[in-house]
Amino acid sequence: MIHDLEEEWQLVLLERGKAGVKLTSAGMKLLPYAQEVCAAYATLQMQVDELNGLQSGLIRIGTFSSVVTHWLPKIIKEFQKNYPHIDYELLLGDYGEIEAWIAQGRVDCGFVCLPTSQDFEVLALAQDRLLAILPPNHPLATADKVALKDLCDEPFMLLEKGGRAEITALFARYNLRPQVHFTTWDDYAIMSMVESGLGISILPELILQRVPYQIVAKPLDVPAYRQIGLELRSKQNASPAVKHFYLYIKSGQLI
Repeated sequence: MIHDLEEEWQLVLLERGKAGVKLTSAGMKLLPYAQEVCAAYATLQMQVDELNGLQSGLIRIGTFSSVVTHWLPKIIKEFQKNYPHIDYELLLGDYGEIEAWIAQGRVDCGFVCLPTSQDFEVLALAQDRLLAILPPNHPLATADKVALKDLCDEPFMLLEKGGRAEITALFARYNLRPQVHFTTWDDYAIMSMVESGLGISILPELILQRVPYQIVAKPLDVPAYRQIGLELRSKQNASPAVKHFYLYIKSGQLI
C-alpha cells in the first residue's frame, strides 16, 4: 500500500534497508496529514456507529496475557448478548506497549497496571495478589506463607513487563536482592522453568488459574499485589460501542 502511494505521488516515503524501514523527510512532512486523515476516519466511523444505534461497531482493546485468558472471554460473551454485532480487535502486549497504544489511538481502551504514566480516564478493577511460585518438591512448598527473603537464596525467574518492574520494586522495598538467572515477560515461560526445577519465582494470581504446569503457589509474608485497571483516553470522545463496553465493565458484574 505504501509503495502504491509512492508510485501515485512520485515520492519516496520510506527508506528501506537491512535494519528495517524509516520515514524519509517527505514521509515525515506528510505524516501529520496522514494522522489527521486517520482521526477523521475514526470520527466518521463513530458517527456511523451512532446512526446504527450500536447495531455495528468495532472495539480495539489492548490487553496482556492473564486478562485475555481469564477475563475477556467472559466479558465479551456477556457483552455480546446485548450487542451481538460488535466486532473486536485484541492487541496483546506488555504494560508499556498498551499505554503507548492508548496514547497513540491504536486501541480504544486497554487493560493496564495502575498507576499509569498517562493522565487518561482510568477505571480500577481489581487487586491481583503476587504469589511465590515453587516446584512441588521444594522445601517451602508446604509452608502456609513464604518469606520474601527466602526467595533470595536460590535462582530466581523474574517476570518483568515493559519497564513496569513491580516484582523488582517489591524486593527493593524490603532491601532485598534476588539471584535473577532468567528474565522474561512471558508468564508461561516462567511456569515452565519453575516446573523444570530451574528456579523459583513470583507471579500474579490471575495468570495461575487453570495452568497445566506442576507448580505450587504460596502467599508471601508481606503485602504484594498489582492493581489492574481499564484505561481509555476520553469517555466523552469514545465511540458508542466503546462507551457501552466501558460502562458494562464498570457495572462490576463481569470480573
